[in-house]
Parts: sequence; structure tokens; C-alpha cells
Amino acid sequence: MANDIDFDDGGANHQKPKGSDDIMTTAQGAPVADDQNWLTAGPRGPQLLEDHIAREKIFHFDHERIPERVVHARGYGIHGHFELKKAIPEYSHAAIFNEVGVKTPTFTRFSTVAGNKGSPDLARDVRGFATKFYTKQGNWDLVGNNIPVFFIQDAIKFPDLIHAAKPAPDRGFPQAQTAHDNFWDFISLTPESMHMVMWIMSDRTIPRSFRFMEGFGVHTFRLINKEGQSHFVKFHWKPHLGMQSVIWNEAVKVNGADPDFHRRDMWDSIEAGDFPAWDLGIQVFDEDFAESFEFDVLDATKIIPEEQVPVQIIGTLTLDANVDNFFAETEQVAFCTQNIVPGMDFSNDPLLQGRNFSYLDTQLKRLGGPNFTHIPINAPKCPVRHFQQDGHMAMTNPKGRANYEPNSWSGPMDDNREPRGPRACPMNGFTSYEAPVEGPKMRVRSETFADHYSQARQFYISQTRIERGHMANALTFELSKVEHVHIRERMVGHLRNIDENLAKEVADGLGMPDMPEKMPAAREPITDLPPSKPLSILANSPKTFKGRKLGLYIAEGADAATVKALMEGVKAEGGMVEIVAPHVTGARLSDGTLQAAQQKIDGGPSVLYDAVAIVMGEGAGKNYADDKPSIDFVNDAFAHAKFIGFSPEVMPLLKGAGVAEKMDGGFVELGDAKGFVDAIKDLRFWDRAAVKQD
Repeated sequence: MANDIDFDDGGANHQKPKGSDDIMTTAQGAPVADDQNWLTAGPRGPQLLEDHIAREKIFHFDHERIPERVVHARGYGIHGHFELKKAIPEYSHAAIFNEVGVKTPTFTRFSTVAGNKGSPDLARDVRGFATKFYTKQGNWDLVGNNIPVFFIQDAIKFPDLIHAAKPAPDRGFPQAQTAHDNFWDFISLTPESMHMVMWIMSDRTIPRSFRFMEGFGVHTFRLINKEGQSHFVKFHWKPHLGMQSVIWNEAVKVNGADPDFHRRDMWDSIEAGDFPAWDLGIQVFDEDFAESFEFDVLDATKIIPEEQVPVQIIGTLTLDANVDNFFAETEQVAFCTQNIVPGMDFSNDPLLQGRNFSYLDTQLKRLGGPNFTHIPINAPKCPVRHFQQDGHMAMTNPKGRANYEPNSWSGPMDDNREPRGPRACPMNGFTSYEAPVEGPKMRVRSETFADHYSQARQFYISQTRIERGHMANALTFELSKVEHVHIRERMVGHLRNIDENLAKEVADGLGMPDMPEKMPAAREPITDLPPSKPLSILANSPKTFKGRKLGLYIAEGADAATVKALMEGVKAEGGMVEIVAPHVTGARLSDGTLQAAQQKIDGGPSVLYDAVAIVMGEGAGKNYADDKPSIDFVNDAFAHAKFIGFSPEVMPLLKGAGVAEKMDGGFVELGDAKGFVDAIKDLRFWDRAAVKQD
């Protein structure tokens, strides 16, 4: 509270707030005279139960935590808007898809899946990418991930998957990681997961930033036009800044240096006015394509390659406002896959059908009852009219005596009868697509879901050589944490159905004396599916430093012109510069000016940056040649294939770090600051041999 109260006197001499707007009140609105002391019987007597102010405060504190999400517990939310750029009336009559130029308010939440709220940002994990659109026809929730497929085909297996991935029930660990027996035991017994395994062992699960991730709706939905015609659709988010990930060794160190790395990155970008944006794309296809496609479009473990059905860009999501209160907005936001608007409908995807039940049920548990839609972050921004009433934490209810429908309380407003309330509207209301449904009741998996390896292989062969190496290393690392040999062998047996070279590389990494037998395949894999370029991160490099961050390490005597040129050059490219120095106060440059720093060297390791530059005076370059944090700064940047800019005075430090004799094309002398700024647009110097063994 902004006033001139002195809090050091135990409340004895509180001054009156300057304005009535500053007066503290209870939750009931009653003004509070003393918020520092519980009502007691005398100055040293017992506290009195009648102190309604203290009891209300403690009561609220005791209940201010709600159950965290079972999955996607660690999340980060941002406000924004969606602007339609291309109308699609031929596919859908939803207003959001037909009002070009209209800005629809949104709230987007990014998250990890497996870890709890306190887990680190850069765990190897799927990232949730959920957006709530506050449309004129009600809320539409596009609840997806940064990966277009999932582990399982039927929602009945979801509890098993999450139980296997979460900490073991007997020991309560490991947290926010899948490198353990339970997870790989389940996965190795679930062949339908093999496509997803390729994705989670790729760099997609250790993104550099939320801003550099793709997003996917995962499932096949329907779009319905005014004529009642249906088309299938898959939703895609394409980041304006391009895709980028870190490597595993880097992720481990980032989690130690800054476990809030992704949150901080997003907050800082929004506060700086550097608003991230994604294009919304759709893959639209009809029943004929669905029937002729090699795989079942209702199978959530499959994609439709963009070469077969191109992604049409129809609009842009821009995130431009941080939340005012993390709990009220990010923690209480409730996404439900069932939240769609007229002009959309569901498919018979069994995983989607199960999610439609599960998400609503989850919100009832977390947020206390059926009225979670009354919470501002969840409330629609269009009129809401219905006869639902009462329930836990009800904030609005119908007026008048009519709380049912149909009722006969209609009539002219001047005949003293009450209005009848809302009625359904067949013309403009939501209607389901009349898809034919027939068949016996049965518990069975469709035979069209039986191919578990073909697209896993397609994803693997679509990666660059560097990315394939990362995947082999990731599999080797994860399986090396599995204690039971038979689980490792079973997984390598699955890998043999995907790619023999990959299986052998992992088997060699695990020290297996013999290759395990191939696991039996329910359906023989298709081995001639072509590579798909959109599936690779590195093959789609954005070739820009926009939105990225340079770590500029300076010390006493650093050339002022070089420092200035770097800062101006990176800023001109749309990037950011963070100054690192031996002391957080900064360093005095060659022209005598003191350049302030944002990080002290041992608190600003190179893993936090996309590229690094080191500028020092001659004396400082020698003084820090054997300084451990400085050496780590250089060694990690080198090992992680980052571009390293340096002034000649820094050579003693490079020698002390043992990289002077290994200098390659990723080292740029800073006599030419522009040349360095141009070089770092490539983001990494992947030719550096050391990164192949990360």
C-alpha cells in the first residue's frame, strides 16, 4: 500500500493514509484500523477468537494454495491478441475465422508436463502450448503442445503414462525427468509411443525459449461451414523468430544457473516491448484424403507431413502483456479441449474424446466447483446467458423466478410479467456435425492404428546429422539411468524397427555385448517414407539474431568503441545485449567511462546467452587468464558451439581456457564488430567437432 505509514512501531503511531482509496479493508470491504496486531485480552493476554480481521487474514492464507495441476504444473502465462489475416468461410462459419483484421483477446500458457511447480524450466520435457481465445461467440481453447504427436492413442492409458513418468510412489523421485526405470519400462511395453520417443529425444524438448517453439493442436478437429459441410483440420503455430533449442549439457547448466530461465526470458522480452508472435496455420483436408492417407488421421501418434497437406497461414498471435498477478491468472486459468465455438467440432480421435471429459473434471477439482468460469481469467468476454445457478463460489446467477427452461414467463414487458430468459437458437447456436455413427459396443483398438514405427523412422531421417547425434546421445543417456538390463534391451529392440544405425549407436553407447532382437511389429514398418524438412530445427534455421541475447563480458580497459559497436550492432539486428563483468557494478572502459553490468561473471555463465563476446584491456586479459569463472565462460561457449567474439587483449584468457589452439571459424576477432554481428545470425558454429560429443 502506497502511503507514509511507519511499520517499525508495532502499529502504535500509524498515520492516516493520504486518500480514502488507500485505506485497507477486509475482504468484506470494512476499513481496517490495525493490520499489525491480533486482538488480545490486555497487552500480554491471550488472543481473542472474536478478532474477525485476524481470522479472515489467516483463513485466507491457509487456503491460498490450490492443488497444482497433475500435469503441466509448471506454467507461464501471457496476455495477447489474435488477428485474422485470411478469412476461411469455405471451411468454417466461426466468427474468429471470418472477421479479417479483428483482434481477439487471448491468454496463452506455456508449461512443462512432468515436473511440479518448483521444477526447473529446462527439463527435457514436452512443452504445453495452450491458448484461450475470448471470441464473440464464447471461449475457444486450443490446448496443444510444442510436439504434434502424443505417447498414446487412447485416453484410458493417460493415467498409466503419467504415473510412469512422475516420481516413483515408493521413493518420491526422480523429479521432472524421464531418465528412470518406470518411464522406460512403460514406454518399452507401449510400441505406440515410439514416434513420440523420437520427438522427446530430439532437441524439441529442450527449447531455448518459449518464443522459439512451434505449437500444435495435436488432434484432428473438424471445421463446419454455413452449408453444414465438414473438413478435417490440424492446427499449427509457427514462431516469427524461428525455432531454436539448446543442447543437453547446456540445459543441465542452465537449470543450475537459472531454473527460471524460460520465465525470465519471456518476462524480459514483454517488458522490453519485444513482443513474440506466432502465425496460426491450418492443415485442411477432406474425407477422401483421410481415407487415402497412409495412416489414420484419428491417431494422435501420427502427423500429416506438410509436403502432403501444406499449412495455410490464416492469422497471427501476438503476446504483449505480462500478467498482473501470477496466481489469479496463470495458476487459475482453466483450459478445456471441449471449449469450441460454432463452426468447429470434434473428430472421433479417442485421445481427444477422453481429454474432453478429463479436462473439465480436473478444473472442478482444482478450482473448487462448477463456477470456475466466473473467475475473470476464465470468464468469456461476450454475454453469458443460461439457467445454471448456485454452486460453490457462485458470483452471478439468473435474475427473476425463472431458473428452468422451458417456462411460460414470457410476454410483453408492459404486462408486468417477468421476461422468460434465454432460449436456444437453432440458426446461430452450436450444432454438431451429423457424422454417421454405427457399430457394436466393444473395447478394441482400430487396426488402422497399428503402425508404430514408420513415422518414427520418418522423423529420425528428417533430422540433420547434428540432430541425429543429439538424439542418439539423449537415448543413451536416458537408458543408462535405467537399472534393469531387460528394459534397455527392449528399447534397443524397438529402435531396430526405426533405424539400425541409431539402434547400434545406442547399443554401443550402453556397452551392450550383443544387439537385442528386434521387437515384433504389429504392422510391418514402411521404410521408404521420404524425409520431411519441416520436422528439423536446424534445417529451418531463421538466420537471424533477432530476439536472441549476446553475453558481452567486459573488464577494466575494454575498448569503448568496440563495446559501443557491439551493443549498437546487436540492437540494430533486434537482439539484446547483457553486460557481464568481474563485478556487478561494471568496468571502466578505455575512455574512462564506467559501463554498468547486469551480471557478475560467476552469476552470468555463457550458457545463458546465444553468443558471447569478450572485451578487456591488456592488463585485465592477463589477470583473468587463470580465473575459474572466466575460464568456464569460455570453455562452455566453446563446447556448446557458440560464436565467440574477442579482442586481441583476451588471448591470455583463451590460452588459459585451453581453446586458443582450437580456434575455428566460430571465433571472430572484434576489430570487425559488424563481421561478428553478421556471423552470429547463424546462432551456432555446428562445424565445431566438440559439440558432436556433447
